Amino acid sequence: MLQPDGAQFIQWMDDAVALDPRLLVGVAGGTLALVAAVFLLRRLRRTPGERLTRLLADYESVAVLLHPNPDADAMATAIGVADLAEGVDTDTTLQFTGQVRRQENRAFRTVLDVDIERIDHVSDLAAEAVVLVDHNEPRGFAGADGVLPVAVVDHHPGGGSGERFTDVRTDYGACASVITEYFREVGATPVPPDRHDSEVAGRALPTRVATGLLYGILSDTNRLTRGASAADFEAASYLHEGVDEDLLTRIAEPEMSTETLEVKARAIAGRDIRGSFCVSDVGDVSSVDAIPQAADELVGLEGVTAVVVVGEKDGTLHLSGRSRDDRVHMGRTLEAAVDDVPNASAGGHARMGGGQLPPVLQTDGTREVTAPRGDALVDRLFDAMTGEV
Repeated sequence: MLQPDGAQFIQWMDDAVALDPRLLVGVAGGTLALVAAVFLLRRLRRTPGERLTRLLADYESVAVLLHPNPDADAMATAIGVADLAEGVDTDTTLQFTGQVRRQENRAFRTVLDVDIERIDHVSDLAAEAVVLVDHNEPRGFAGADGVLPVAVVDHHPGGGSGERFTDVRTDYGACASVITEYFREVGATPVPPDRHDSEVAGRALPTRVATGLLYGILSDTNRLTRGASAADFEAASYLHEGVDEDLLTRIAEPEMSTETLEVKARAIAGRDIRGSFCVSDVGDVSSVDAIPQAADELVGLEGVTAVVVVGEKDGTLHLSGRSRDDRVHMGRTLEAAVDDVPNASAGGHARMGGGQLPPVLQTDGTREVTAPRGDALVDRLFDAMTGEV
């Protein structure tokens, strides 16, 4: 059967419309429907990295908001988003609330020259368009509950979402792995530390950003030994070529404070072990970041598979848990342990979690008292780890 060329097709349509003009309406409607279908299909086939990059390009400036007291994974994710935005000529301001406290996190900020700005109020946000990284619900500053982010990139459980873009992957060990995938999806090439970005054909992933992303992955997965997924390993492999090992070492091996060493020592000396579970109360601390570091130390002890460390600062009890026991989902364990404590909060992943028990008012409302602790809390934590609460 002969196929008509373009001129023949047009002539056929002219003849058909002359016989019945209603055909013209049908053809026009069908064409519009086809165009819409093609547009929708192309949009659905875009990768998350392509979609976020296109979204960033729609704004002159965005505020990239980290969670309170940001860690290396949050900062790595933020500088990754900033680099994607720079590629589409969008200005970014990295912002956070709280403090950058843990030694490795301070080293990360200094060694990689991460420019992040502290805020206390919603009016301090640098732009109307806000991108949340490493958390999915704004918190930690006045007016946070009124912020509607345009985009959310996270790996923590939660119900938050972005107005135009949401990518929350709770099966990933690090949020930096998600951003790393975005760079792969837009065709970026990691730049080796001995080369310049201009020497790479096409989109470049700078050495500084690649190094930060790899450390973010390593820190949140305890060097790919805790809660790491196949995607985390693949992300680390992709980044490897662009990593500056000297910078990575400077971040990973900062000087440890005397207090952190003392808290670790108190955690070991005061540990209460029942079966393969361990709880340790380290008492008052001036830096709450020493508590999770003590938990990391204890979970490595022979025979210990799950641990919770308790410490107090300014009347608030801080809990940090670690688990390498498939029976103990640490996030849910801590949630269960503090479920009936007023104003307490806790959560996290299977392998690691945290919680806070703030001071509570006396029954007469006249003054605050320290949150409950002691044997009752220790017993409660053990019961939660054994699944009895």
